[in-house]
Amino acid sequence: MAKKKKKLEIVEDKNVKKIKAFFVRERVYADFEEEAKSLYDQSRFGEVEKNKIYYSLVEGLYLIEKGRMEIIDGRSKKLDFDNYVRRARRVEPEFWIRYCVFKDMRNRGYVVKTALKFGADFRVYDRGVKPGEDHAKWILYPVHEGNVISWYEFSAKNRVAHSTRKNLLIGIVDEENDVTYYNISWIRP
Repeated sequence: MAKKKKKLEIVEDKNVKKIKAFFVRERVYADFEEEAKSLYDQSRFGEVEKNKIYYSLVEGLYLIEKGRMEIIDGRSKKLDFDNYVRRARRVEPEFWIRYCVFKDMRNRGYVVKTALKFGADFRVYDRGVKPGEDHAKWILYPVHEGNVISWYEFSAKNRVAHSTRKNLLIGIVDEENDVTYYNISWIRP
């Protein structure tokens, strides 16, 4: 399992008003207010449902790290980076691997959303494309370099991507939390 190499630096911008969000059970949500709406419109962070925006756990951590969100737990305690990671790992044991891939793709300018309904970790939209405007280009599976998957598991992932008309992208995270991507596609001989 990859470990954090060094303490990550949280970006603070005094001019940006932070989104106040809440970590309840397995979800992070915020009221649909100006800051959250603006970030959603601009970068498609979160999913809008009934006057609230729900964020995936990786989105929540990314926004904490970027200084755009403050997350409060059920006891009205502000969660710092490390406490948030601990709680998220209880919900998702492979959280850190998923976060490394999510962060890398977001930093490269891609919109990354969950893909549970496709049986995958993430769906990735090409740069400049927002969900709802066009379809995702890739289905993305984060994997630690030390993990072993069978040909059967690999084939299943490829079939999911193929059946949803998306390319399969495997993001392999090494011990330094760097990510290498492999794009897999079907060919007909």
